[in-house]
Amino acid sequence: MARDLWKAGATLVLFAMVLLVPAVAHADDQGRDYCPARPGLGTPACTMAPGQVSVETSLGDWTLDKQGGDRTDTVLIGDTSVRIGLTDTIEAQVGWTPLGIVRERTGGTVNRATRTGDATLGIKANLRNPDGSGLSVAVQPFMTLPVGRAPIGAGDWGAGVVVPITYDLSKIVNLELTPEVDAAVDQDGRSRHLAYSGVVGVGFALNDAVTFTLEDQLVRDEDPSGATTQDFVSASLAWMPRKTLQLDVGAVAGLDRHAPDVELYAGIARRF
Repeated sequence: MARDLWKAGATLVLFAMVLLVPAVAHADDQGRDYCPARPGLGTPACTMAPGQVSVETSLGDWTLDKQGGDRTDTVLIGDTSVRIGLTDTIEAQVGWTPLGIVRERTGGTVNRATRTGDATLGIKANLRNPDGSGLSVAVQPFMTLPVGRAPIGAGDWGAGVVVPITYDLSKIVNLELTPEVDAAVDQDGRSRHLAYSGVVGVGFALNDAVTFTLEDQLVRDEDPSGATTQDFVSASLAWMPRKTLQLDVGAVAGLDRHAPDVELYAGIARRF
C-alpha cells in the first residue's frame, strides 16, 4: 500500500511540473543559442536561458543485448526530457519513459513485456559560461522515481550527480567530459549500490546546422549480483534546420562482453 501511494504521489508531482511548462515558456531567446542535451552519451554543460523550455524526445530507441545463447531486444518510444530555464545559470529537468517493450528469448522460450518507465527529476547549475561557449562546467544532481514497472522501471528510487565539462578547441571542434556517480538500483530492485561512469567525446561542427560527435564511455557497476565494467563507443549526428528545432540519429556499440551489442535511436528536440 505504501509503495502504491509513493508511486501515485511521484506521478502527480511529475505531471504537475509538466503542466507548469506553458506557464514559464516565452519567445525571448535571451540571445543564447539553443543547446539540446541530446543526442549522444555525454551531457552538455550549457543550461536553458530563463523562461526557455526545451522538450527533447526519442522517437525510437532499440537496444540489442546477446549473452551466450540468450537475446534481449528493448524498444523505448517517446522517452522525453523537459528542461526549464529558471535563472541565467540554473535549469530544472523532468524526464519520463512512457512506453518500453522488452522481448527476451532464452532457448526456445520467448517472453514479452510492455511497461512504462521511471521518472527523473533533476537540476543543472552551470558554474562557468551557461551558453556552453569556451570552457563550460556544470553540476547536475538528479533522482529517479519508481513510477514504472520492471523490466523498464528499476523498481526503487535512485540518485546521482553528473558533472558536464565542455571546451571549444575552435569554432569547429568541441571536447566533452562527463563524469557521473550514481546510487543505482540493484538488479533485484530492492536497494542501491555504487555505479560510476565517464564519457569522453569530440564534436565536429560540419556547418552551421550539422554536428557530428564521437564518444567513448566506461561504466563501472558494483551491483551485488555481480560487478561489471562496460565499454561503449558512440557516433551521433544532429541537424538543426531552425534555431529552435533539432533532429538527430545515433548509434552505440558495446566493446566488451558485459555491454549490450548495439543501440540505434532517432529523436527530436524543440525549444519554446
